[in-house]
Amino acid sequence: MPGNKPVFPRVGAVMDTAVKEALERGGTVDITTIGRKSGLERRTEIYFHQFDGKFYLTGRPGFKRDWVANIVANPEFTLHLKHGVTADIAVRGEPVPDPEERSRILYRALTESWGSDPERSRAALDRWVETAPFIRFEPVDQT
Repeated sequence: MPGNKPVFPRVGAVMDTAVKEALERGGTVDITTIGRKSGLERRTEIYFHQFDGKFYLTGRPGFKRDWVANIVANPEFTLHLKHGVTADIAVRGEPVPDPEERSRILYRALTESWGSDPERSRAALDRWVETAPFIRFEPVDQT
């Protein structure tokens, strides 16, 4: 029903070691957001990163993404781990407007997560900072 808040599946009061390790690795996941206009669940495949204990969703630059607008409107969503470890994790996201943080994390994503050449990454970084989707998120404490 539109407008209803989702019920998030629990991972458990104490997060499983395999889930923690999967979160530390980053990678491709699905997310389920709540549509900002429709109130309906929207599932999308996306890439996430973990750097220094913080989690980020990113994607290629160039155009607006509905999933970002959905998270801005409804910050709680579900992260679905699916490669090697299967788990649904309730998380809360927020946009990161600070260009310095965006630049630092996107450069690491390009070079560390995706293995891009550092010089090419540096040359493309301004475009990524200005137009790439970028959300910081954290698991919701369910204890």
